[in-house]
Amino acid sequence: MRSSNTDLTYLPAHQLAAEIAARHLSPVDVVEAFLARIAALDGKLHAYIDVYGDDARLAAEAADKAIRSGHSVGPLHGVPIALKDLIDLEGRVTTGGSMAWRDRHSPVTATLARKLIAAGMIVLGKTHTVEFAMGGWGTNEHLGTPWNPWDLETPRTPGGSSSGTGVAVASGMAPWGIGTDTGGSVRLPASWCNLSGLKTTIGRVSTYGILPLAPSLDTPGPMARSVEDAALLYSVMPGPDPLDPRTLSAPQPRDLTAGFRRGVKGLRLARMPLGERDGCTPEVLAAYDAALDALGRLGAEIVDLALPCRFADATRAVGRIIASEAYQLVGKLCDDPALPIDPAVRPRIQPGARITAPDYLAALAERDAMKRAFLAAFEEVDALLTPTTQTPAIPVDSIDQSTTPAFFTRFVNLLELCALSVPDGFTATGLPLSLHIICRPYDEATALRIGWAYQQATDWHERHPAGLT
Repeated sequence: MRSSNTDLTYLPAHQLAAEIAARHLSPVDVVEAFLARIAALDGKLHAYIDVYGDDARLAAEAADKAIRSGHSVGPLHGVPIALKDLIDLEGRVTTGGSMAWRDRHSPVTATLARKLIAAGMIVLGKTHTVEFAMGGWGTNEHLGTPWNPWDLETPRTPGGSSSGTGVAVASGMAPWGIGTDTGGSVRLPASWCNLSGLKTTIGRVSTYGILPLAPSLDTPGPMARSVEDAALLYSVMPGPDPLDPRTLSAPQPRDLTAGFRRGVKGLRLARMPLGERDGCTPEVLAAYDAALDALGRLGAEIVDLALPCRFADATRAVGRIIASEAYQLVGKLCDDPALPIDPAVRPRIQPGARITAPDYLAALAERDAMKRAFLAAFEEVDALLTPTTQTPAIPVDSIDQSTTPAFFTRFVNLLELCALSVPDGFTATGLPLSLHIICRPYDEATALRIGWAYQQATDWHERHPAGLT
């Protein structure tokens, strides 16, 4: 048995799974360790909106008996997980981060949740999100903003909208978790919380039973402390679902284990254009340049790539699509002054009322044209590399809520690509920095391959926030 709960809760998820499968660890002890850490830390960090302690203990006892009797359902049986508070579990409250939905009981269980539970994983609870998942800073006026564990003195942006999952995993209150990404909501908290977060291609993972923000852009993804863990969690997520038509036309993912550890020798990786470096802090750029150098030393060819549009253009285009689709879904709530809607979220959604049908269709046509142009430019490279964010996490009281930190990330959603964010350094004051690996649609395997190779040569992802006991 591990010497302490802290040691156990920071064990890599793939190692946790292996030790449970080998009966070196009991799911009962593992779940108790995480619940104890949640009890000790979450009063400060506020990652969870609800903790399912009693049910998690029952599930752990059942998993322990099944594994000991030779009835394991698979390699992840008994491993805990945290779910973002957009993911329906039938009969459970799912608020979508909204006080207006504080008593909303889920009518169904999300297909993704069914997959995870069928694989034997144990849901520890639901994690906080920005209201309606509409925001990248990670704040929530009414239900509370999770505290970024990398600075225990000053409240800093945890990243959104999957803020609670980011904080829970970074602080050892879950070995891994699920976020959703419409414009960067997996990758932004991964960047600011020192995690590996995978934005999947739309249609790759079913969104049935996940509260939508913008259905043409929404994608669920894994958030973990390493690429290896993210890949393992991702491996059980994809697949066709008759309840989500987009999944029926998506190509089936290739076996990750076939090429996951092949390294990057021979891959052509594009650096971002020089003009896109404006707005990034010097420490972000230094970490980014060092990551490119590291991948070059591993055998990748670092090349230039002319992009058909600027990241700022993509950011604006995504904003129009999100506002239009989100207003159709929750506009009535935002227009009702009597409802307790986050004052930062309301003005992000209400402009959707002014987007006409021709304007919305024009935005979709523009997206299709940009996608074709980008894929043509992308033919000669395997990935495009950027920072994930332009800055490290900033103090919450300095946020301009009329802006978005999703400068590099919305581009990926607009063009229906996939991307992986991985830690690539720290500021002088100890705040995480992050590398953004962008790949073609449905090529998550290459993004994970690049990220895994990078993490074999660096140890940024192995560092944990100090001062948490």
